[in-house]
Amino acid sequence: MTITVSQLIPILQVAIGPVVLISGVGLLILSLTNRLGRVIDRGRSLVREMPEIPERHRSNTTQQLHILSRRANLLQRAIVFATFCVLFAAVLVITLFFTAAFHIEDAWLIGILFIAAMGSLITALVAFLQELNQSLIAFRLDIGEDSR
Repeated sequence: MTITVSQLIPILQVAIGPVVLISGVGLLILSLTNRLGRVIDRGRSLVREMPEIPERHRSNTTQQLHILSRRANLLQRAIVFATFCVLFAAVLVITLFFTAAFHIEDAWLIGILFIAAMGSLITALVAFLQELNQSLIAFRLDIGEDSR
């Protein structure tokens, strides 16, 4: 079965939406990995400084390290689910192309892939919001405010 260019153009137009999603989530992943790098650098810095910190301030530093660990875990979760979102969107593009090219009417598969991509994105964003909250708690601890 051959596909003409005039038949291919609508297929490619339908696939543009998920491609834009891939691009946007790629930028989110970039931001998340940068944040993770900063968290890891801060944690390593605190661990190196720990022997020089007076005993009365060590509990604060230990709290900071625990918060950094939670933040790293949340960022890892966000990156994993954002990556799943990109993978689902990529499979969706391929599926859209093949279902249109071979005239396969399987709306369920397309719907499931789209829902999986959006569900993964939502999960990544929730983890990102939780990480932002942990970041604020750590900041308040740094400046001596109540951490609530």
